[in-house]
Amino acid sequence: CLYNTFVIRGIHTIGSKMAEFGASNHGDSALNYQEKELNERLKRLYPAVNEDETPLPRSWSPKDKYNYIGLSQNNLRVHYKGHGKNHKDAASVRATHPIPAACGIYYFEVKIVSKGRDGYMGIGLSAQGVNMNRLPGWDKHSYGYHGDDGHSFCSSGTGQPYGPTFTTGDVIGCCVNLINNTCFYTKNGHSLGIAFTDLPPNLYPTVGLQTPGEIVDANFGQQPFVFDIEDYMREWRAKIHGTIERFPIGDRLGEWQTMMQNMVSSYLVHHGYCATATAFARATGQTIQEEQSSIKNRQRIQKLVLAGRVGEAIEATQQLYPGLLERNPNLLFMLKCRQFVEMVNGTDSEVRCFSARSPKSQDSYPGSPNMSPRHGTSNSHLNNAGADSPNCSNGVVPSKSKPVHNKYPAISSSSSSSSSSSSPSSVNYSESNSTDSSKSQQHSSTSNQETSDSEMEMEPEHYTNGVLENTSTRIMNGNYKHEEILQTDESSMEHSCPQRQLCGGNQAATERMIQFGRELQALSEQLCREYGKNATHKKMLQDAFSLLAYSDPWSCPVGQQLDPIQREPICAALNSAILESQNLPKQPPLMLALGQASECLRLMARAGIGSCSFARVDDYLH
Repeated sequence: CLYNTFVIRGIHTIGSKMAEFGASNHGDSALNYQEKELNERLKRLYPAVNEDETPLPRSWSPKDKYNYIGLSQNNLRVHYKGHGKNHKDAASVRATHPIPAACGIYYFEVKIVSKGRDGYMGIGLSAQGVNMNRLPGWDKHSYGYHGDDGHSFCSSGTGQPYGPTFTTGDVIGCCVNLINNTCFYTKNGHSLGIAFTDLPPNLYPTVGLQTPGEIVDANFGQQPFVFDIEDYMREWRAKIHGTIERFPIGDRLGEWQTMMQNMVSSYLVHHGYCATATAFARATGQTIQEEQSSIKNRQRIQKLVLAGRVGEAIEATQQLYPGLLERNPNLLFMLKCRQFVEMVNGTDSEVRCFSARSPKSQDSYPGSPNMSPRHGTSNSHLNNAGADSPNCSNGVVPSKSKPVHNKYPAISSSSSSSSSSSSPSSVNYSESNSTDSSKSQQHSSTSNQETSDSEMEMEPEHYTNGVLENTSTRIMNGNYKHEEILQTDESSMEHSCPQRQLCGGNQAATERMIQFGRELQALSEQLCREYGKNATHKKMLQDAFSLLAYSDPWSCPVGQQLDPIQREPICAALNSAILESQNLPKQPPLMLALGQASECLRLMARAGIGSCSFARVDDYLH
């Protein structure tokens, strides 16, 4: 009986603890959902606000209130706990942060839970430092709408007739228009008209109470608003867009059109859209400054980087633009660090050449015209090279072409670059920056290497992140997009999807990666001796080498390096350096103009010019 009693008590205790744990988990989930909903609503209402710089009000401040004010329910509920004998017992509380100018239009609501004894409540705005022992609106830089008489108070103890009184159950909204610096209130979803004009910047949402029993709840976006504030925002967005569209151009219309056409043309050329740039130039009468062969060479180099084949991109750059990387040691080091990361990924050819590939994967080797199924040429010379052959470089057999001499031999590839005629995975080096375009075209036709823009699209990359994956790699609008086809059947995934492995799981590839790491360390020391210490280089090297400290580098704290999207800044830096070496702009004027416009909007926000919120650059890019 005693044993049974202990068992029953134990089961009851365990059951109680499990119930408490379940309730706690349910409570945490509810809070997380509410927080997510709040973030989404605030982002939708105020997309121009950068909360890292100017946080939005989300609750009342426990530090910025009079001591007769009590807070509860995540600092959203305010109750009065003073004596309430006269106006000297009034108490207010401000929100945690001022209203950012980048909101353009800001709105919050307050529900009257209880009007208390007399309903002496005020809802409004105040600046930092305004006395909290007062109702909003009584002092300078303080504005309020009071419930007992319906008056509005603008920096004065004397109110003006404004709207109806409010009491228990009513929802009062306060809207601040930072475009024209006005404020209006709403009651139960209906606008009451303008209450204040010429408002100063950096005001805080504020509520004040004065008699016992008064309780109000704030809604800073935690719940849907009673008033349709988004419709009001749409009206103002249309006004701002209309102002922009009506900007007077006059007699300069033709000049502006020519300038815009030049900007579009240079953008297409910069990102290597050769055929599109040519067609656009022909239609608009523009002149392309860069030769077509040079554009295509840059395009191919970019595709190699975006496919994770950084070693090949380096060799292509050295052949097509001799001395470029020697003159840019920082760029060279960045490329080499990225190449090491791609070795860990198993995507760089320095390690891929050690992995035995199926015929399917060989045919799908990205960016390789000879190996693409559409060309139908054989690759017997690649199959003749052993998987563990020490002579393989970037996945190809070295040819007898003249090696490229490098100032930094310690970090050069394991063998010399191959020419396009003998290397199925190399770039078409025959299309160098020759001024004889007809000769280049003639050579291209005989070698069957010349391809159109569509033909040069990357083939599906089957060796992403160290495993054989069914993925699609595309370049659209100048951006690299990596789309994974996910299995929906969990049991199928568990049994069929291989685990990601270092260097694709090949021992010889891993040894080559370690050797490359030693060479990279030697390069770092050499650059340090020649140019002095470089904190950026040290951080890059440290992050890259840190990947080897984890059994699963893709899930480690520095695993974001393995994300294919990290190739984009490397690609952009290399492309800009190539353009600069050809005395061409390193950045397209269109991107500079967009950057300048975005920066102007940020400066407008900091200056308190609210119209910046409805003049977002993104609105004009779709």
